[in-house]
Amino acid sequence: MNTEVMRNTLHESEAGRFTFPQVVGALSDIGVESYFADLARAVDTFYLPTGETHTEKMTLPPTKIPEDFSQSGIVAAIRAVQADQIRYPEFLRRAMAAGIAAYWVFIAGRKVIYFGRKGEIHIEGFPSPKP
Repeated sequence: MNTEVMRNTLHESEAGRFTFPQVVGALSDIGVESYFADLARAVDTFYLPTGETHTEKMTLPPTKIPEDFSQSGIVAAIRAVQADQIRYPEFLRRAMAAGIAAYWVFIAGRKVIYFGRKGEIHIEGFPSPKP
């Protein structure tokens, strides 16, 4: 398990230096199947197909997550980050403002599930990397 790549990927994202495709590529290259970002606790957990996990503490300051879930708010944040109009720190700010308490990225399944505080969800697919 290459925890250094996991740690570096998280911290480079938090610094706004890695895009989502770069994160997915780096983690996929070391065998990460999925990762869970718990925004309420400020931790990321990485999952490997072997059943192994690794948890990293986020370095961004914790933010109170509103109780209300905004479907349009999370979709707008996703579209902005996909267009590279914003990077991860701003994406997190907007996602939490939209009531997102956590999200789970399924690298193998090419989707992200966003979770609100009361069980609301938004599922977002993402394309396979270009050859």
